[in-house]
Formats: sequence, structure tokens, C-alpha cells
Amino acid sequence: MAVSQHTAPAAPALQPSPAASPAAGDGLTLEARLAAVEAAMSVRLDEAAVAHEVRVAHIDTEPVDLADVITVPLTPSLQPSPQPGPSHPRTPVAALLERARARMETDGWCVGALSDESGAVCLLGAIRKEAGGDRGLEADAASVVLDAIHRRFAHVDSVPEFNDSWGSGHTPTRMLGEAASMADAQGL
Repeated sequence: MAVSQHTAPAAPALQPSPAASPAAGDGLTLEARLAAVEAAMSVRLDEAAVAHEVRVAHIDTEPVDLADVITVPLTPSLQPSPQPGPSHPRTPVAALLERARARMETDGWCVGALSDESGAVCLLGAIRKEAGGDRGLEADAASVVLDAIHRRFAHVDSVPEFNDSWGSGHTPTRMLGEAASMADAQGL
């Protein structure tokens, strides 16, 4: 039975008295007592749902078209190639960080190593693979990532510590995207 999450308790006059509830010594089995309590709760929840509907019936609402609300991102292999513009990085470090983010989304995320046997990468592993051996660009990108991390998580000492402190790659991947935006805004 679906019930609104915004239910209020039933009025005290409508609640069954304790004497009406089955007691342990009335000879009923546990299953019978549970069924009786479930029935009483269902009645109370139905009354609360009706009371809620009455309280909010006067509120005018427009129907929402879910197509306007729900958007589904394209999978990385189906995304169009980036075109230069305001939504795509125009600086070398920002472009590297955006590629590293895409690599982490595609290859997967790992902890404790730059990459694992399945090809998944950590934050620094994704940056290193996408830097193509340019250690200066790699160092600049890692520095921007650490700055982005410090803006949100001041207690983190290093990029590897941040990467390894999560149970999934969602936040580390998001931090690469934020760092790419920061690098682009700073002209790096």
C-alpha cells in the first residue's frame, strides 16, 4: 500500500485505545496478534492519508512533464566529439583534466595504485595516462586537482590520500571535472 511520506498522526479520538489492541494474554497466537496490529496500523495510515489529501487539496499545482525534468547522459562512446566553446576546456591543463575524467569514467576507478590489472585508474593514474609523458603538464594538472580538493575538503593532504579515502569513484571523478573547470577559469 503506497502512502504519502507527509502523513500526520491520526487525531487522538481516532486512535484505538490500548484496550482495543490485542494483548499477550488474550489467547491469540503471535501471528494473529501481528495481523491485528497490522490491520489497526493500516486503518490509521489510511486515515492519515485522507487527512493529508484534505489539507493539501486547495493547493494548485501544474502537472510536471517528466521529459522536462529527467535527463539521461549519453554513454562515453556515444558522446559527440567536443567542439571548442564555453562548455569545453580551452586550456591545456583543463583539457588534460577533462580527458582524465573521461578516462576514469570509461576505464573505471581504483585505489592504492595508479592503475590495476583491469585497467582502472586512480586520480593521478588517469592524469598520467592522459598527459602522454609531459611531466610538466602532469604536475600542473595534479596541482590544480589538489587545489580543487582543498576548496571542498581542507583536511586532505594529498591527491592519493583523497582518492583512496572513497568507497567509489564518483567523488574523485567529479573532482577531476571541477579541477578542469578551475584550470579553464584560471587560464592554465
